[in-house]
Amino acid sequence: MNRYAGFWNRAGAFALDYIVILLYLLILGLIGFLINSLGGTFSWLFADRIRAQLSGFLLVTLPVTLYFALSESSPQRATWGKRRLGLQVTDYDAERISVWRSLVRTTLKFIPWEIAHTFVWTIAFSPADTPAWVNVSIILVYALIGLNLAFLIFTKKHQTIYDLLAKTCVIKRSRV
Repeated sequence: MNRYAGFWNRAGAFALDYIVILLYLLILGLIGFLINSLGGTFSWLFADRIRAQLSGFLLVTLPVTLYFALSESSPQRATWGKRRLGLQVTDYDAERISVWRSLVRTTLKFIPWEIAHTFVWTIAFSPADTPAWVNVSIILVYALIGLNLAFLIFTKKHQTIYDLLAKTCVIKRSRV
């Protein structure tokens, strides 16, 4: 019988994975600082809202998404944080998921994150005339996060919405 990972296990694993993300962001920031100090070309990437959104996606969202998707579809079935806590992402038969299923799962997981990035860039570039859709987006982000947490806490297999849609679950690795 599988033991499904609950909120605290998954939150702990994500906190550990956030260390990996923060290290990546630190390296990216240092590279950006060095490039900017040598000629200012890095600032061109963030000169307007569209370029900033695209640059943020390509430099942050895409690499983080690939980190999760490739790690969770690997033979270990887990990111660094999940491995540290003995968790694995599997299908309903406790089997390894494909890269494509993992990519779908991870993309669905990070939709609130990307929506938040979109409205942050909108506010950053035009704070005085922030459109009403930004407020709706903020509500949508919190609603999606809240729904994922509610599903994680209250479903039998502790699945989020993105787990249900991708037909995956996070289990505690059996000790053999």
